[in-house]
Amino acid sequence: MPKMSERERLADLEARQRKVGDEIVEVRKALRGRYAAITLDLAVESLTEREFRELVAQGIRLGGAASIAALQAK
Repeated sequence: MPKMSERERLADLEARQRKVGDEIVEVRKALRGRYAAITLDLAVESLTEREFRELVAQGIRLGGAASIAALQAK
């Protein structure tokens, strides 16, 4: 296989970078979708907008396992 020129190598790397970027976007969407599905089980209508935002912020700060344990305790 002949050695790629710098121009070809750059084009190849840029194509890979775009592919990885697209994959990151898709995985992020899927992950957010799974977490959004969790909110379907929460009685968010009883919360104010501010309380809901605080709940989400605290969940992010605590991390996954602690947040899920706190929600399941109720």
